[in-house]
Amino acid sequence: MIYTMYKTHNCGELNKSQIEQKVALAGWVHRRRDHGGIIFVDLRDSHGLTQIKFDPEINKEAHAQAESLRSEWVISVKGKVIGRPNDMINSKMKTGEIEMQVEELIILNKSKTPPFELDEEKVGVANEALRLKYRYIDLRREKIQTMLKTKDLFIRYIRKYFQDKDFTEIQTPILANSSPEGARDFLVPSRLYPGKFFALPQAPQQFKQLLMVGGIDKYFQIAPCFRDEDTRIDRHYGEFYQLDMEMSFVEQDDIFNIMEPLMINLTKIFSSKEIVGLNDGGRFKQISWRDAMNRYGSDKPDLRFDMEIKNITEIVKDCEFKVFADMAAKEGHVVHALKVEGAGNFTRKEIDDLEVLAKNKGAKGLAYIQVKGDKLQSPIVKFLGEDLAKRIVEKLEAKTGDVIFFGAGAWREVCEILGVVRNECGARLGLKDNTKAAWAWVVDFPMYEYSEIEEGRIDFGHNPFSMPQGGLKALQEKNPFEILAWQFDLVINGFEASSGAIRNHDPEIMYKAFEVAGYEKREVDSRFGAMVNAFKYGAPPHGGNAPGIDRILMVLNDWESIRDIYAFPKDGQGRDLMMDSPSEVNEKQLKELNIKLR
Repeated sequence: MIYTMYKTHNCGELNKSQIEQKVALAGWVHRRRDHGGIIFVDLRDSHGLTQIKFDPEINKEAHAQAESLRSEWVISVKGKVIGRPNDMINSKMKTGEIEMQVEELIILNKSKTPPFELDEEKVGVANEALRLKYRYIDLRREKIQTMLKTKDLFIRYIRKYFQDKDFTEIQTPILANSSPEGARDFLVPSRLYPGKFFALPQAPQQFKQLLMVGGIDKYFQIAPCFRDEDTRIDRHYGEFYQLDMEMSFVEQDDIFNIMEPLMINLTKIFSSKEIVGLNDGGRFKQISWRDAMNRYGSDKPDLRFDMEIKNITEIVKDCEFKVFADMAAKEGHVVHALKVEGAGNFTRKEIDDLEVLAKNKGAKGLAYIQVKGDKLQSPIVKFLGEDLAKRIVEKLEAKTGDVIFFGAGAWREVCEILGVVRNECGARLGLKDNTKAAWAWVVDFPMYEYSEIEEGRIDFGHNPFSMPQGGLKALQEKNPFEILAWQFDLVINGFEASSGAIRNHDPEIMYKAFEVAGYEKREVDSRFGAMVNAFKYGAPPHGGNAPGIDRILMVLNDWESIRDIYAFPKDGQGRDLMMDSPSEVNEKQLKELNIKLR
């Protein structure tokens, strides 16, 4: 609204330099207070709050109107900026040194009583289901608006970074084909081609590789991705955004050289965290996947603390404790130990809680030894014997007040069991320092693993389009489970921030890689024909990665849920409570698509 005599301002920008100026403001009624005939209103817009004052001696009509104002009414006012008395200055507000003396009030719109208070100082935050149902009201909260503005600046910085390095931003298709990215596709039925379906892209993987074949040697995109997978604290249901990038004629370290300065700058600009754990050259550490699993029990280790798992298989292979001895003698099985400094202060319930976590990961129990001076307290010491127990304590350099936890069984299962114990102990002991950002690359992922769905079947361990280390010769001669891939993840503080790879650009190698995983040539041609055929016309070596924008932003700022970083998020069950979706569609729509519901 424009006033000829009054200069329009945002609610958060007035200060004492504007005292005596005529101004106009518009916004929502945040708070209303009646103080002995003078009415004060905190007027709010997306830029902040300004206190406005209705004095009957200045304008009786405006004061009378102000008596009816309620929370979330939309109003515009004009008047004069005046200084607050010294004892009334509010140092918590940007505009706390001034107030506006209202000369005219226009009520632009009234509001029903909101379903929850927006004044968090008074009432705290409403439950999430209610906030998501009325998301358009929840969006008025300063915290949510700050998150969305931060995300905007975050994406702007990323765009400029890549544009300055001569990358071309290209939008890849949303209506695409099904791709084996590891999650369920969202399918879109075709009206024009009955019985056929598009798939929303889980990632622009094939398209960005085709761009490399097309000679676009540096591509990036703020890419929407769609996956029908369960929600987590760091994973929004259905859709998310990633920084998708790809480069031609590169090796793994070329990608690292592009990504590391970006992540360092994003950390410094968009968080207050100190970057820790860099190597002597100031680069991110690189840890092999197997090393990460052995030492930390996770392929996304939290490196803000040092607590490492140790392999004690050789020490216990001939011991009297049958559980350990049997596992140590069995091929592919191990006995690992985790020393937790200060865990001697854990209560019995806390130990039990750790055992529950271990059992949820497949353990039958969680054996442990408490170190109390010269005394070792544990039910398993009598089976191990005092001498062997002391050898284990010495190997792990445990001292009074420490607890050693054990895992015995199949290698990967043991790693993951002690990994969740390590993670929980780190949290309980306050070792997850939120003032630190520990970035690292996890490299050398296995090309293949056993399928989780079909027993005995070999499946891709990570991304099926990755180049195997050793190329065709490795695929022809090596045990599939010994083949490593040029695949890598970027991790920060226990979260996976990005996945990437040097891609398989050779049709012969690609056919063989899929053959090892049980795919026949005709199936590869059927599912990935466009890409395989394109590679026959001179594909350059290429690689890239795709950091999750929302996840990184959440971790850098220690925000509680990734959902609040979206303007209109789904809830924890994958529903849009505001728009009531997913919803039923009418029979006419189904008929047009040649679909019948069972």
